[in-house]
Amino acid sequence: MTAAQTRPLAQPQSAAGAAPAASHDDMANAIRALAMDAVEQAKSGHPGMPMGMADVATVLFTKFLKFDPTEPDWPDRDRFVLSAGHGSMLLYALLHLTGYPRPTMDEIRRFRQLNSPTAGHPERGHLPGVETTTGPLGQGLANAVGMAIAERHLNARFGGDVVDHRVYAIAGDGCLMEGISHEAISLAGHLKLSRLIVLWDDNRISIDGPTDLSVSDDQRKRFEASGWFTLAVDGHDPKAVEAALAEAQKNDRPVLIACRTTIARGAPTKAGTAAAHGAPLGAEEIAGARAKLGWPHAPFTVPETVLQAWRKAGSRGAADRKAWEQRLSARPDASAFRAQIKGELPQGWREKLAAHVKTLIEKPAKIATRQASGNALEVLTAAIPALVGGSADLTGSNNTRAKAQKPLTAKDYGAGYIFYGVREHGMVAAMNGMALHGGVVPYGGTFLVFTDYCRPAIRLSAIMGLGVVYVMTHDSIGLGEDGPTHQPVEHLAALRAIPNLRVFRPADAVETAECWELALLDRKHPSVLALTRQSVPQLRTSAGENLSARGGYVLAEATGARKATIMATGSELQIAVAARDTLEKSGVPTAVVSMPCTQLFDAQDAAYKSKVLGPERGRVAVEAAVKMGWERYIGPAGGFVGMAGFGASAPAEDLYKHFGITADAVAAAAKKAL
Repeated sequence: MTAAQTRPLAQPQSAAGAAPAASHDDMANAIRALAMDAVEQAKSGHPGMPMGMADVATVLFTKFLKFDPTEPDWPDRDRFVLSAGHGSMLLYALLHLTGYPRPTMDEIRRFRQLNSPTAGHPERGHLPGVETTTGPLGQGLANAVGMAIAERHLNARFGGDVVDHRVYAIAGDGCLMEGISHEAISLAGHLKLSRLIVLWDDNRISIDGPTDLSVSDDQRKRFEASGWFTLAVDGHDPKAVEAALAEAQKNDRPVLIACRTTIARGAPTKAGTAAAHGAPLGAEEIAGARAKLGWPHAPFTVPETVLQAWRKAGSRGAADRKAWEQRLSARPDASAFRAQIKGELPQGWREKLAAHVKTLIEKPAKIATRQASGNALEVLTAAIPALVGGSADLTGSNNTRAKAQKPLTAKDYGAGYIFYGVREHGMVAAMNGMALHGGVVPYGGTFLVFTDYCRPAIRLSAIMGLGVVYVMTHDSIGLGEDGPTHQPVEHLAALRAIPNLRVFRPADAVETAECWELALLDRKHPSVLALTRQSVPQLRTSAGENLSARGGYVLAEATGARKATIMATGSELQIAVAARDTLEKSGVPTAVVSMPCTQLFDAQDAAYKSKVLGPERGRVAVEAAVKMGWERYIGPAGGFVGMAGFGASAPAEDLYKHFGITADAVAAAAKKAL
C-alpha cells in the first residue's frame, strides 16, 4: 500500500440525528463528485486529476490562499495557476464552491459545451478566478514564474503594504516532463522567487500508463539542483499538506511540495490507473465511487452544510481585501498604482516618442532597425516605468537594454531588465505571466529564427490577448554569415498565421518607432517586432501621422497614372525604392507601398486597401522570406521576389545577389506582371 493510500476514505454518515458540520472529507468529496459528474455528462474530460488533488486543493483554498470571490481582480490576491489544465474541473469546482459569481451549477453541467465558460481547459477571460489559459503542459508553471517575478518587482517598487502575495501552481507529471519546466524552474531558482509554491501532483500516471514507462527522474533533486526548497507529503493527508504549506510560507526560496496522490481517488477499479486520466469513469464506476467516498447525493448536488463550509472559506479574504483598500487609498501614489495595475500607460510617453521621431527626421541615419529599436527604448523605458525588458542571452544583439536599466536580480527586484539566459520558451511564458499578473508591461528579445523555440507561448499570448512585445532581431538572410540555421525564411509567414498576433517588420528608424508606439498602445494583442541586423537607410522624410498604424501605406506614389505597385517590408523596402527608380526611368509609373503590418492593413476598409494596392495588374512584392501570404495582395498575376528555400552562409550583400533579391529582379518582375 502506497503512502497515498494509507488514510481511510470517509464512511457514509448516519441518517439519524442532525447532520454534523462539514468535514475536510466532505469538502474534498464535493470536488470529486462535481468532477465525476461534469465529465460524465460531457462524455469527455479528465476526472482523475481533480479527484486525486481534491484534498490538496481543499487545504490550500480553505487555509492558505488569499482571495476574495466578490472582488476577483483584487491586485494583492494570491494567484492560483492550474498548470495541469486538463484537470479543469478542479478549478471550476473550487470557483463555484468558494462563491465566485461564476461558474454557476448550470454552467458546470454544461462543461466542455459550445459557448459555456467551463471549457475543456481553463481559458482566461471566460470566468473570474481563471488567472491564465492552460492546457499545453508546463506553460502554467512558467506563467507562475512570471507572476512571481512581477510580484517581487512591484513589491520592491511600491512596498509590502500594497504588494505582498504568493503564487501557487498545481503541476502534474507531464508538466515536469516538458522541456519548458527546466527553463522555468532554473530561472525561478536563480532569482530566488520565494513567493512561488508549486504543488506537484505526484500520481505517477500518464496517458500511456505508469510514468516509469518513460521517466525516472528524481524530481525533488532536480528542483533542489536549481535552488528550490522541496518537501514531500501524502497528498491525501490534510494535516500533512497543511504542515507543508505552512513550512513553505517561511522559506526564502521557491518551494516544491511533492504531493503523492492516487489519480481518481475513490473510484473502485480505475483509481491509480491510466484509465482514469482522460475519459469519463462510467455510470457504474461513479456509483461505486459515491459509495466508497460516502457521497450518496445526486449528480450536481452539494449538501447545504458542505456548500456553506466552502462559502465560509471563500469569505476569509474579504477583511484582508478591505484593509488593503484602506491602506492603498491612504497613499499619495494610489492613483498611479491603480493605473499601472490596470495596464494604463502614463501621460506624456507618446509626446516624448514623437519628439524622438522628429529628431530622426531632422538627422536621418543609416542604422539597423534593431539599433533603432534600442534608441526608441531609451525614450520609452524612461517614460513608462512599467516596462520590464529582457533578452534570452542576446542583449547586445537585440538592443533590448536601455542604458539606465539595471538588471533585475534576487538582490534588486525593483530593477527593470531581466537576463533570461538561453531560455527562449521560458522567457516568453514568463512574460505572459508578468502581463497576466498586471502592473508590468514586459518585452523580451531573441533572434527571429528562435521564435520556433517559443512559439507555443507566443500562441498562448495571442489566445489570451496579452499586450506583450517580442523583439525579434536578425530577421532574414541579411544577418549574413551565420547561415541557414539562423536565417529565418518561413518565420514571418508562420507568425502572421497566428490569429490575434501583430507582426511588425519596420523598414527604417521612423517606422520602428511607429511600430513600438502601436505595440504599446494595443494592450489586447501581442506584437512581434521583426528587426534587421544590417543597416538600412532612412526612407521616411516627414513626421506627423503614424503611417504604420494602417498596416500599409504608399511611401512613394507613381509620377503619372500608376501602372505598377511594388510592396515591401523591412530591409527590402530600399530595394523596392531602387526598383521604382528603374521603372520610372523606363516609362512605367510605379508606386512603392510599405507594409509594416499585414494584419493592420487587412483591417482597413476596402476603399483604402484598393487605393494603396492600385491596379490589379503590375503588382509585385519583395521580401527576403517565403511567398506564403503575399498572394492575397499581388493576385494570381502578380510577381514575388524573395526566398524559395533556405539561406546560406555568406556576407549579406552576396546573399541578396545570390538569391536574386535585387532591384533589377523586382523591376523585371513588375514588367512581367504588366
